[in-house]
Amino acid sequence: MSDSEQPAYVAGDLVRTYRHDPPHHTRLPRYARGKLGVVVEPEGRAPLADVRAQGRGDAPVEMVYAVRFAARELWGEGEHDVVLDLSESYLRKAEGDVR
Repeated sequence: MSDSEQPAYVAGDLVRTYRHDPPHHTRLPRYARGKLGVVVEPEGRAPLADVRAQGRGDAPVEMVYAVRFAARELWGEGEHDVVLDLSESYLRKAEGDVR
C-alpha cells in the first residue's frame, strides 16, 4: 500500500457521518446520517456503491471502514452498539465532538 493509499482514519478515531440526502442510491443509511461513531478498523478499498448503483463504470475506489455507533446515538435509546461498513467519503473527522 502506498502512502497515498493509507487509511485516513485508524481504529479509535472519532468520526461523524455526513448529513446529506442525495437524489440517488447511497449506502449511508438515513438513520446514521450526521451521527457520531468510532472507527473499529479499516476494511480495505472498494468501488463506491453509490456510483456503481447508477450503472456507471467510473466509481471511485475508496477505503471502507467498520464504524461503531451507540444505539442511543442512532435512535435515542438502547444500550448496545451497531457497526456499519461505511465508505471514506461518508465520514469526516469529529475533532470538536465529545463522546
